[in-house]
Amino acid sequence: MSRFTRSAAILTLSAGALASFSAMAADELHYNQISLRAEASQEVARDKMIVTLYTESQNTDPAKLAADITTTVNQALGQAREVKAVTLRQGSRNSYPIYDNKTQKITGWRERAELRLESADFPALSKLTGELLNTLKMGGMDFAIADATRKASEDALLKDAVAAFKARAQLATDALGGKGYKIVNLNFNTNGYPQPYERGAMMMKGALMDSAPTPEVEAGTSKVSMSADGTIEVLQ
Repeated sequence: MSRFTRSAAILTLSAGALASFSAMAADELHYNQISLRAEASQEVARDKMIVTLYTESQNTDPAKLAADITTTVNQALGQAREVKAVTLRQGSRNSYPIYDNKTQKITGWRERAELRLESADFPALSKLTGELLNTLKMGGMDFAIADATRKASEDALLKDAVAAFKARAQLATDALGGKGYKIVNLNFNTNGYPQPYERGAMMMKGALMDSAPTPEVEAGTSKVSMSADGTIEVLQ
C-alpha cells in the first residue's frame, strides 16, 4: 500500500472515529433527560379603573368646529387635573367631512376627541366621571391590573412555579430510581393577565348621571398563572 493510500485510510478512520465519538457524545448528553411542566396560579385584583370620555359635534365651518371641540376638551382637562388621584391621557381625535347623499358634495364636518382617565381610586374616578358627563359622553369603562400589582404577582408566581417544578422533578427522579437530578433548562410563561375590557357604557352612564351618590364599582379579579417548562437529567 502506498504512503498516500495509507494516509487516506488513516484519515478516513479518524473521520469515522470522530463521527462515532460525536454521536456517542450526543447520546450521552440526552441520556436520562425528561421534560416536565409545572404551574402556579392565583387570583389577582383588577385594581385599575379606566374611563374613556369623548365629545363629538358637527359644523359647516371646520375651524369653528375644531375650536369648540378644543374648548370642551380643555375645560374637561382642567377639571380633571384637580383630582390628583387620576391620571389623564388624551385619546384619539378625528375629523371627517359629511357628504350630501345626492350631490356627494361636502356639507359639513364632524369631529370627535377622546379623554382617557385612569386611577386606582375608584370612588374618586367615579365621582369625577359623573361630573364630566355634564359636558362629555361616556365611551367606556374598563378595568385592568396595575403594573405594580402585576409585577408583584409575577414575582410571587415565579417562586411558586419554581417550587412546583422542583417538586415534580423530585417526584420523577424517585419514580425512575435516580439518586438526584440536575436542571438542564427552564422557561417561564405567564397567562391570564387581562387586557382592559369594556363595561356597558350606556348602563354606567345612566348610573352615574341619574343619581347623586357615587355609584359603587366592583372590578373583580382575574385568575393568572405562570408555567415552568423545562428539562431535567436524572442522575443514576
